[in-house]
Amino acid sequence: MNYIQTEIDGVWVIEPKVFADARGYFMEAFKEEEFNSHIGKVHFVQDNESKSSFGVLRGLHYQKGAYSQAKLVRVIKGKVLDVAVDLRKSSPTFGKYVSIELSEDNKRQFFIPRGFAHGFLVLSDEAIFTYKVDNAYAPQAEASIRYNDETIGIDWPVATEQLVLSEKDGRGVSFQDAEYFD
Repeated sequence: MNYIQTEIDGVWVIEPKVFADARGYFMEAFKEEEFNSHIGKVHFVQDNESKSSFGVLRGLHYQKGAYSQAKLVRVIKGKVLDVAVDLRKSSPTFGKYVSIELSEDNKRQFFIPRGFAHGFLVLSDEAIFTYKVDNAYAPQAEASIRYNDETIGIDWPVATEQLVLSEKDGRGVSFQDAEYFD
């Protein structure tokens, strides 16, 4: 696998080696020893999967405090724009974001450490999105920042009227009102 450090410290793009022939393809999606040697030790405790249609925007989600989660995400079917927003007050990139297109074709993965808000926008007719997390979901620690917060300024490539949001995501707080990490 090829590990690429993004412009935000701790956030990585991982490109697997894909072996394709007339039968289809084979790839290793996760190799703990290799992952740990490039990124550091992360103990994943849960795998999640979602299915969404075009225009669905999930995020920007995070869990507060000790319930924060590191995530390793990828797309099995379709295409999404995936976004990580730095909520670490001590970071030189605090309030900045990095985005990457993940798809069934490029098979890239995105590692997002603890201390970040995360979201994605479905760009294909349908997307199946999967992610590993290193901490169990804690509803009492759940938080959401508005997808269109002006301070962050994410450039979502779908017209606002085409976006499909959950009620919860529609009520997300501004970046200024979010809880940050030390």
